[in-house]
Amino acid sequence: MGYALPGLPPASQAAEPISKAVAVLHPTKGQKVRGVVSFTRVGEKIRVVADLEGLTPGLHGFHVHEYGDCTAPDGNSAGGHFNPEGMPHAAPTSTQRHAGDLGNVEANATGKAHLDLLDPILSFEGPRSIVGRGIVVHAQADDLKSQPAGAAGARVACGAIGIAKP
Repeated sequence: MGYALPGLPPASQAAEPISKAVAVLHPTKGQKVRGVVSFTRVGEKIRVVADLEGLTPGLHGFHVHEYGDCTAPDGNSAGGHFNPEGMPHAAPTSTQRHAGDLGNVEANATGKAHLDLLDPILSFEGPRSIVGRGIVVHAQADDLKSQPAGAAGARVACGAIGIAKP
């Protein structure tokens, strides 16, 4: 029989490490973009899978933002790009980038986009933890170099990243 401090579960009921997280994206004011983004642990990396709809055809910046707060009509309550190490903005393939820099999603002629990538920087724990952060889709392409955020324009969708049922 395990003992626990008040307010904490016994050791036998301790939480398992997080293996999956999810965000449901909702449109910002005047937009129609919706979607679901899942984050799954694959070894030491995080697999990011996004399925979005309601976009204009073409590239759209796609980033993890500081806060899982999407209450502002324009999505600005999600803060800036998630950047716990103070790195410059860059492409997702760069080792010197914001943790939240996931590049672009590409919408087809019907406004749908699918993204599937393995990210070596994001995590479910520690300073790079994305749990409780926001995921944002932007109106324009991220140029992957302009500082501080890639010149991707307004936020068209926002969602909070939460722990998913395994």
